[in-house]
Amino acid sequence: MVTSHHGIVGTRHDGGVTVAPDVSFAFQPMLSTRTGELIAVEALARPQAGGIYDLLRAAGKAGRLVETDISLASRAVLAAPRHQPPVPVHVNIVAATATTPDDLMRFLRPALAQTGRGPQDIVLEITPPFSRVHRAELIRGLGTLRDNGFRIAFDAVGDGDLPLSLLADVGPDLVKIDAHLIEGLPDDVAALAVVECLAQYCTRTGTRLGAVGVESEEQLLCLNRLGVRLAQGNLLARESRGGGIALPLPRPVAEIIELNATTGASSIPLVSDFLRPATVMSTETTAEDVRDTFAGNPTISGIVLVDAEGRPTHSLQRSRFLLAVTGLYGHALNARKPAARHADLPRTIRADATCLQLLDLVGDTEWDHHGDEIVVVDADRACVGVARLSEVVRGVAEAKIEQAAALNPLTRLPGSETVDREIDRRIERAEMFVVAWLDVDAFKSVNDTVGFAAGDDLIRHIGRALSDAERELPGTRVAHVGGDDFLVVADLDEITNLAARLVDRQWVTDGMAVSVSLASLVCGVGSVTSYRDASRLLAPLKREAKAVPGSSWVLGRPGTDRFEVLRGHGLRHHPQHARVS
Repeated sequence: MVTSHHGIVGTRHDGGVTVAPDVSFAFQPMLSTRTGELIAVEALARPQAGGIYDLLRAAGKAGRLVETDISLASRAVLAAPRHQPPVPVHVNIVAATATTPDDLMRFLRPALAQTGRGPQDIVLEITPPFSRVHRAELIRGLGTLRDNGFRIAFDAVGDGDLPLSLLADVGPDLVKIDAHLIEGLPDDVAALAVVECLAQYCTRTGTRLGAVGVESEEQLLCLNRLGVRLAQGNLLARESRGGGIALPLPRPVAEIIELNATTGASSIPLVSDFLRPATVMSTETTAEDVRDTFAGNPTISGIVLVDAEGRPTHSLQRSRFLLAVTGLYGHALNARKPAARHADLPRTIRADATCLQLLDLVGDTEWDHHGDEIVVVDADRACVGVARLSEVVRGVAEAKIEQAAALNPLTRLPGSETVDREIDRRIERAEMFVVAWLDVDAFKSVNDTVGFAAGDDLIRHIGRALSDAERELPGTRVAHVGGDDFLVVADLDEITNLAARLVDRQWVTDGMAVSVSLASLVCGVGSVTSYRDASRLLAPLKREAKAVPGSSWVLGRPGTDRFEVLRGHGLRHHPQHARVS
């Protein structure tokens, strides 16, 4: 029997610990930054008075922190809404609670049984403080929870007292970056560096990485490029007391996700490239009918059950289904019953998605590979066929090899086709943009004076500066078109930043100072018709930039023979030579 303290904890009739009824729960979705799909929901305790930290602090003073925390975790599981298809529920517990895994599981198991969930459906987010917990006990506790099927995440990484060495010792399933770090993206260089380090750790260890508190499109774009695959925040979906989720995503967010899925990866095949006809049957089909279909055609590996509108409701994998319905009594028990009893929820993907999106989706939701087939649907969610995962993996691998072969060996930047596609995309969307051409002045003299190795070093340094700009400026795309020539497409408000990075910098290789020339063309809506058109108009501006002493930046516009020298020692307005009409 546990007595009540400050209205925080009390007793149930079964002797279990519970919190006061004035604590309710809200739920916030976690979405994939690659696909926009719902990946999980986090349960958030919301006391009527004060915040959750106030409640836990009072419980700690009363000597009832762990009991209160366990009660909150159990109630979170009970309150969590059911989604179709099911998604994991993230439940917060303080680190001290994780040191008492048996007590925690004793109260979680009834809640799981009541809601039809299993431990594998729960992600326990371990929250600070860590400094007051015995390290060895915490590691043992987390190990016990994992052994019993629960998944482990570390929350508030980057703004709490979590020792980084604990990441190495525990190897969590998920790391969540604190909102304070996300708030600084993409402009805060220090915050960006920390997130990059965490992304590298997660990539090398196979740990999933999520971000909390995503509030702006710029943050989402930056996170996507850094490889942060999960995100939650008001930009994506606000918390809901009922667990409902406002989908589809807001259009600007959907466009960011679509842009990141396709930019720089147009050589990656689409799911529709691997489309195969699906064997489709009604959702009311009996097990006997399905068995007869499998028996009549041994090449069929799976069957999709669909509703009256053709939308997939279940999928049946050949070997698992036949194992369930055959045997001594299998046919008699199952023949006349719905085949859906032995089915899985379908794994679906849009036909216009890229194969990388498909692989991300499979990885993000951690589906068991019950079968090799993924159901492909159209915009109305109707089944249009299936794609085999093994073929998709092989196709992506081949495309990646081709893509890698197209990268410049010195800078690892793509060729002009990247800028070509980006210009065509912006023209199609009626966007204003800037296309720029960067060139090293007298590059031949660099090789002749200090050698080819020094020249290569210079090109690598410039390529690295451009790569950094592309990563940090959401509207920028770069390409290395050969030798000492680079192309850039950027938003209008980013070109000054680019010029500062490239032209205002003193380039030196092996003690030899080198200048660069940047020619840029501001392309208003309708002012250029294609990549070829833009490159033709840019060429005379490049000549003018090269003619300016020292590092230079020249800017012009289609339809006029005037240009401006914004860096260098030339005149600011030149009506001659640079005719870009």
